[in-house]
Amino acid sequence: MSFDTLPAPLRDALTARGYAEPTAVQSAVLTPEAAGRDLLVSAQTGSGKTVAYGLALAAELIGDAPRLPQAGAPLALVVAPTRELALQVKAELAWLYAPAGGRIVSCVGGMDPVAERRLLSQGAHIVVGTPGRLRDHLERGNLAPAALRAVVLDEADEMLDLGFKEELEAILDETPAERRTLLFSATVPRGIAALARGYQRDALRIEATSQAEPHGDIEYRAALVAPHEIERAVVNVLRLEDARIAMVFCATRATVARLHGNLSERGFSTVALSGELSQAERNRALQNLRDGRARVCVATDVAARGIDLPDLGLVIHAELPRDPDTLLHRSGRTGRAGRKGVSVLLVPHTRRSLGQRLIAAARVKATWAAAPSVEQVRARDDDRLGEQVAALAAEDASEHDLALARRLLADGTLGARGPEALAAALLRVLRAPLPAPEELSEINDRPSPRAPREASEHRPEGGGGGQEGIWFRMDVGRDGRADPKWLLPFLCRRGHVTRQEIGRIRIMPRETQFEVAPYAAARFAAAARKADGDDAHIHIVPMQPVKVPARRSSRPPAR
Repeated sequence: MSFDTLPAPLRDALTARGYAEPTAVQSAVLTPEAAGRDLLVSAQTGSGKTVAYGLALAAELIGDAPRLPQAGAPLALVVAPTRELALQVKAELAWLYAPAGGRIVSCVGGMDPVAERRLLSQGAHIVVGTPGRLRDHLERGNLAPAALRAVVLDEADEMLDLGFKEELEAILDETPAERRTLLFSATVPRGIAALARGYQRDALRIEATSQAEPHGDIEYRAALVAPHEIERAVVNVLRLEDARIAMVFCATRATVARLHGNLSERGFSTVALSGELSQAERNRALQNLRDGRARVCVATDVAARGIDLPDLGLVIHAELPRDPDTLLHRSGRTGRAGRKGVSVLLVPHTRRSLGQRLIAAARVKATWAAAPSVEQVRARDDDRLGEQVAALAAEDASEHDLALARRLLADGTLGARGPEALAAALLRVLRAPLPAPEELSEINDRPSPRAPREASEHRPEGGGGGQEGIWFRMDVGRDGRADPKWLLPFLCRRGHVTRQEIGRIRIMPRETQFEVAPYAAARFAAAARKADGDDAHIHIVPMQPVKVPARRSSRPPAR
């Protein structure tokens, strides 16, 4: 498949942009079978789908004419879930249709509606917008739908997730019945299938996402961490990979705000993207990333929709995605246009099974390992700093700098180890801005063989271990209605351990004693002492010495 069947202006635009041959989704929409039909297309992020539907609209917009007619009432409408995606689509369609004289107008929330009304009154060939703003312009009579020949719903699944079903139906109901309708969606859940049945006629189903090898340019990794050390693990992954731009995904705005603050405090140049930001704030944050003033973006799934950062080399899932499609969407922000990317899932060891199911359902292969340690980060720093020093030494130095270096070496200022001291001083200067890596608990999630059950004691199934565990005491007993049915889940939640790591439980009148696997005892003690919520009044203390690692940064003391 090639671009030879397209109108000449579009071929010229593609050639100028360096397009040699179509991507899979672009080839699929250009087949004779797809010509003039409604389309229901599944395509992954970064597959070239914006250009794909731009090409698919060529017959309705240009036909056999050399150029588009004079701009008037719009001929095509593109609906996108977010402002960023709508503006990105506008930019893509603008260069694609520029040689044909195309005029593209955007209508998105957060922009001046009066200015948009003025642009619409001046005529447009394609209007791109978000559901709420487009519906508003339709109801006010600013957007005339009578001439529309095609409507595109981009990221249709996301629009339904965001609650835009009513707006989409209102928009589609206002458009001509004979229009062509193109639905592009990463997945086709029940809601999208119902929308297609209601508003499409004999739609051609196109699956342009490879089920065997989704996101072939992305390396997937899964790192097991203690639940209370997720943020520290984020620090170490960022430090180890040292990507030009990294994106860290969280599930809620509150988590984004907390993680953004913690990373900024540790010395990372960080921006946050979540739903409460104004358009100006979002634009400023993205521009900081593109200009290099920031290197880490902490975002929610919705806020990251439509973001295009070509230098994004690392995606970190600080909170597990809710489903396999979200995993692929998040990860698809990297590994674009032939570049390699890394996607790291931070999996609490108590949720390893969930992480394994997500990865299997997404049909990707992930390498499982512990989160990067302080030693790994420092070893990588040594390699990078060595390369940096070698590159600096290879550059031509000015005579002034050379003279100063000779003087320092000659006058004894640097002591007996002059060259070594000078090199060490340079390394300290280069290392000083680097955020310190964090100490992480060693994760060993392999349960030990089960010991025989003792009479008069409760042992959770699979728990304990063949070796003697570390005993703890809590100030709730039989008189306080202590019962294994709620004790075991409580201990797992409070101490960030699994059922397999809790051994024998002895319920006494006024207290309960229980056993924790030796390898998990320090982790349990560290988590159990941080009480909050409804169970904060329950105190848990070890009955024998437990070495609890101090919660501190590993940055060496200043000299």
